[in-house]
Amino acid sequence: MISITLPSPAKINLFLYILNRREDGYHNLQTLFQLLDYGDQLSFTANKEPEINIISHLDEVKPEDNLVYKAAKALQQATDCQWGCDIDLDKKLPMGAGLGGGSSNAATTLVGLNYLWQCGLTENELANIGCKLGADVPVFIHGMTAFAEGIGEHLTPVERQQNWYLIITPKIKISTKEIFSNSELTRNAQAIKIRALSEVQYRNDCQSVVETLYPQVKQALDWLKPFGRPLMTGTGASVFCPFGSEEEAKQVLKQVPSSWNSFVAQGINQSPLHKQLKNL
Repeated sequence: MISITLPSPAKINLFLYILNRREDGYHNLQTLFQLLDYGDQLSFTANKEPEINIISHLDEVKPEDNLVYKAAKALQQATDCQWGCDIDLDKKLPMGAGLGGGSSNAATTLVGLNYLWQCGLTENELANIGCKLGADVPVFIHGMTAFAEGIGEHLTPVERQQNWYLIITPKIKISTKEIFSNSELTRNAQAIKIRALSEVQYRNDCQSVVETLYPQVKQALDWLKPFGRPLMTGTGASVFCPFGSEEEAKQVLKQVPSSWNSFVAQGINQSPLHKQLKNL
């Protein structure tokens, strides 16, 4: 049977503006997705039976609730594919951290199985499937650092300086739904044009709510402030700080308290998933 192993990169939100709440309950937002050269890894082995088998060490997540499983089933249903797959998930990214781990896993599954099963779907067709699984899935399917609007599905690729980042994650999980439904969340940000992007405007409209509900996030941000301009990604719990070099970021990494998860990664403009597929 054919097997492939593919990366599933993380992302951070360099900023996140909440414009308003829509009638369907979702929020219109603007954000800048920065892909990272760090993440999970998935191995796929195709088989001629239609079953999808997930191998992971996520004891708290039932296989049928895993976004990897949901993505594989969604692709099967969209294409009437009769093949199945064994999928081994090597998880490095913390869950509920705002790093897009689950969405990236779903995207790698859709892109990888589209190749392995020879479904022949375009990136846009895969993104339409992915959007129903999560608003962040399309950016990983297209595999480009991007300015996002709508609920995050309208993407404009951008070239970013490939900074180094120190990412810290307190050992807590935060529900995106909880934060977006909070009555204290500010929902009236002024929309900006992509040409107006500048670091002066970088902020996360969810951050103050999260800091109030989860003081561990505020502690991590305060710890990073002597080293730069830290910010929370997504709805947390991860926070990040940019650095000019890998060496500088790793020097600070050595000082991070052991009670927090932490790693150093470089911002990249193209996903390693797509680079690897081109070489298969």
